[in-house]
Amino acid sequence: MRQIQIGNTVETVVERADFPPEKIQGILGGETVAVLGYGVQGRGQSLNMRDNGVRVIIGLREKGRGWDLAQQDGWIPGETLFSMEEAAQRGSIVQYLLSDAGQKEQWPRIKPYLTPGKALYFSHGFSIVYRDQTGVVPPEDIDVILVAPKGSGTTVRRLFLEGRGINASFAIHQDATGRARDRCLALGIAIGSGYLFETTFQKEVFSDLTGERGVLMGAIYGLWLAQYEVLREHGHSPSEAFNETVEEATQSLYPLIAENGMDWMYANCSTTAQRGALDWFRRFRDATKPVFEELYQRVASGEETRRVLECNSKPDYREGLEKELREVADSEMWQAGAVVRSLRPERAAKSKG
Repeated sequence: MRQIQIGNTVETVVERADFPPEKIQGILGGETVAVLGYGVQGRGQSLNMRDNGVRVIIGLREKGRGWDLAQQDGWIPGETLFSMEEAAQRGSIVQYLLSDAGQKEQWPRIKPYLTPGKALYFSHGFSIVYRDQTGVVPPEDIDVILVAPKGSGTTVRRLFLEGRGINASFAIHQDATGRARDRCLALGIAIGSGYLFETTFQKEVFSDLTGERGVLMGAIYGLWLAQYEVLREHGHSPSEAFNETVEEATQSLYPLIAENGMDWMYANCSTTAQRGALDWFRRFRDATKPVFEELYQRVASGEETRRVLECNSKPDYREGLEKELREVADSEMWQAGAVVRSLRPERAAKSKG
């Protein structure tokens, strides 16, 4: 473990070196980890744990959409692939990785199998923090822990296979056994984390819901769309508008930020770009900060979770969601994106080969 200081704040982070394979086995060797759900997080985390020598079983709705995919990945019905109830019964650690709406729906079926001494694991604080809406109240005689990778389950798996690791937060909500922290940290490294930083269930869900609606997904797409539309309305071609809005950001500038930070990215751009960025970023901050504050308050009050649960519980939600996503995919901006991506040198070379 290592202490890091950022400004006046000192944090303790847990690194992969703190939990080598033999330590993970010492903590989890006698455990059976039941992963309920085989979406992007369930799939990525379970495969990484299996590769790290942890005993893992999968629990799914029988013959549901994930059942065939799980079998393709080597999970065997009756041996490592079970119904959710049977997996929850067999597991000493139950990773509850269904969707937030799915966790609410399935909770009455899963709770009876959370017997004394087990651990209930989440990768999102949603169900616990908003228990007045979800009804998810764990028994007092089990551990309740969280490891939240800061990225998609697809990225969790990809970085693991590349020998790297994703950043993740961890939290202990309930320590009934005295082993909750060890279990949590060992699982955090076993699922493929590069390093872990501590939080609480509430802080995790508040930051996560704000980030997803904000700069990670909602706000960034809104900004891209606004700039693209302005450029198109002023006569710029779709290719030019897309390249100046999205392609240059994702393929050139954002990797520079990831490599060494915003100041380094600025230092590696033209003096004209530097001057413009430094002159304009405060305008965008001042224009959007009230929107972020409103968003945070809606998250904290539970309004955003109410909308999520209400929408996801509708019987036709999947059809409506697919329609909304198709509208994005069929928009001119992302049609331009598909063409531009196909023209990247590595893809063009593959198509010629």
